[in-house]
Amino acid sequence: MTGSAVGPDVLDGRFALITGGTRGIGRGIAEAFLAAGATVMLSGKSVDKGKQALAELGDGSRAAFTACDVRVQAELEGLVDETVEQFGRLDILVNNAGGSDGFAPIHQLSDEAWANALSWNLNAVFRATRRAIPTMLENGWGRIINISSIEGKQANKPMISHYITNKHAINGFTKATAFEYGQQGITCNAICPGAVETDIMREAGSAVAQQYGITYEEFLGGYAKDAAINRLNTVDEVAAMATLLASEIGGGITGALINVDGGTVPY
Repeated sequence: MTGSAVGPDVLDGRFALITGGTRGIGRGIAEAFLAAGATVMLSGKSVDKGKQALAELGDGSRAAFTACDVRVQAELEGLVDETVEQFGRLDILVNNAGGSDGFAPIHQLSDEAWANALSWNLNAVFRATRRAIPTMLENGWGRIINISSIEGKQANKPMISHYITNKHAINGFTKATAFEYGQQGITCNAICPGAVETDIMREAGSAVAQQYGITYEEFLGGYAKDAAINRLNTVDEVAAMATLLASEIGGGITGALINVDGGTVPY
């Protein structure tokens, strides 16, 4: 049998952009990509958090940061352009930034919360992907990884309809992108994590738990109980899947909506 396995140098010579890459899942993917040999552009809204992330990563030669609010089209498109200008190319795009706020039942959900979720999630994934594809087409190679959610495969939690809707839409957009560009050497996949306790989860989860009338610990416990492994997933588990999808050996996987959820959702 011929072929290669995912090892320490599988992303050697590749250039990646990760939105929302200074903390949480995005930060974990950045660390995994660097360990696999890639050069990585991180983005995030906070310049201070970007500087801190670079200092902690400790690899100034292969890690860079550009501030960006993905909800602002000009900033997001400028981020992609800056990455290509600085690195000379863009091989891997990880659309990780996303979220929602203003949690409420549908009949009480505000226009502002709905629009913010749309800008933060689906619109950001679309705009970054649209901007990155031309340079990938020029090189005849590309990997697009969208960080979706198990909420993109189910609708069994109240007060997050705007988040659920966007993650379902991202999954559809993933498949459409994979179909259109598969013959040009570009793959597109979505990772659907289960609950992962990051600082972002602690912020948003506490707000949702309060809306549910439960404690944050009870909120997390519900996710663990739903999983076959009876625990939350980890950032490292999501990052490992992203590394596979970004690699050469991952080229046979496209249009996939891959669960890293400990057996939570049925498909």
